[in-house]
Amino acid sequence: MFQTDFYILFDHIKVQSANAISGPLSYGFPALTGFTGAMHALNRKLSHHNVQFGGVMVACHDYELQTYQSSSFSDRTFKQTRNPIKRDGKTASIIEEGKIHLDVSLVVELSVPNDELFGALQYAGSQIAQDFLQECKDLLWKQRIAGGSVLEIGDSQLFKVEEDQDIPLALMPAFVLMDAKQDLVNITEELRTGIRVEQLDENGNAQQSFIKAQPEATALDALLEMATLHHIPNHINAGPSDWQTYSVKKGRGWLVPIPVGYQAISPLFDAVKVQHCRTQQYPSQYVETIYSLGKWVFPLSLPKDLSQCFWRYNAPQNNLYLISQGE
Repeated sequence: MFQTDFYILFDHIKVQSANAISGPLSYGFPALTGFTGAMHALNRKLSHHNVQFGGVMVACHDYELQTYQSSSFSDRTFKQTRNPIKRDGKTASIIEEGKIHLDVSLVVELSVPNDELFGALQYAGSQIAQDFLQECKDLLWKQRIAGGSVLEIGDSQLFKVEEDQDIPLALMPAFVLMDAKQDLVNITEELRTGIRVEQLDENGNAQQSFIKAQPEATALDALLEMATLHHIPNHINAGPSDWQTYSVKKGRGWLVPIPVGYQAISPLFDAVKVQHCRTQQYPSQYVETIYSLGKWVFPLSLPKDLSQCFWRYNAPQNNLYLISQGE
């Protein structure tokens, strides 16, 4: 069983041209697997230290989505890049992609079974601790995060488990991506029973109305409802100024749809059975994205138990490959 001994903070990582398309239905921020996968790759490069990484906390300080909008009334489109001319002088094809520049901080759970290294890391100012953090930072420089290139890493810090309450202060200002699956459950139930909307009648008195119930509503309907605005008249004889706009997100915080893993849609094929795989060392399987709901939360509003804020891989079950928080 994984036991957290320390936390490593990689502060203000500047990532250029990360993948902004997180799944078939969403864009605007990379999929969480882009960050958990990057930390898993970093952990493998540190295997000679006999350390293990656990969950990953993702905090975003700033972003720059690479889109173009010709006017305030037109749709946004992703900016595309032209590849170099081919050897024969012909123009290379344009591969449509969605990119984003990021300023993020990542906090990683660290387990140190080696007693000697554990003792050295107890003193963040020791030479061994500084060398270890510098090695982590140097290795992270050389790899990609969510498909993007690492341009800059502000700092790397080590926190003891008992110092976890210092982490939110170190992350500010930023927003941390949290799991909001309970909000998804609640919104789905509201759709099934009818959404209650607070209104003002023509005399300015408070009244309630209900958006029509959908008894067969599913979690997918709830996700689509997140992108819906309801324009509701305050009363039967409402004029142009007597309408209000309602969103199911009102009062729930900064909710966003997020992919949380994959579901298999094919059998598991043995290694080397599927051609043109990235690697022939491991089994292969076709999958589709599984969506849930996330929420961007200010660090000072995080739960006191910070272990609930880390995204972790779950053991595969029933052809489901998921990441979750607090489990």
